[in-house]
Amino acid sequence: MTLKFKALPTNAVRALQRGGPDAYGLKPERQLSDGDGVPCRHCLKNIAVGEAYLVLAYRPFPELQPYAETGPIFLHAKECERAAEGKMLPEMLESSDYIVRGYGKDDRIVYGSGGVIPTDAIAARAETLFERDDIAYVHIRSARNNCYQCRIDRA
Repeated sequence: MTLKFKALPTNAVRALQRGGPDAYGLKPERQLSDGDGVPCRHCLKNIAVGEAYLVLAYRPFPELQPYAETGPIFLHAKECERAAEGKMLPEMLESSDYIVRGYGKDDRIVYGSGGVIPTDAIAARAETLFERDDIAYVHIRSARNNCYQCRIDRA
């Protein structure tokens, strides 16, 4: 099976980079990167030392509902190119492990699908989840803080 790792959509990111409100209606905060674990969810690369970035609340779901998790993410403050959708694990995934969890067509967590998975086993875990008919897509989230990293779809 071929997977597609997907970054945030450019139109949503540009609105935030131009000062638009986040999921809580607030203007994104601006900070300077120390280069240690500041992954941009648009280009799927780490933000280099000294580069400006945004911290904001993001909800990667189309509408409010009990399972629509909202949390902090980082984006380059300057416009960056969206990572191409592809089968390669994004380079920003530098931790030893991540939460990998499946969601249904109704955008709700599919119970029993989540787990903390070693980074080098993420693709295999996603392929296993996609063998199930009740999994529409998969999220990769921080194993330490549950922050959204990116989405995986079937290719």
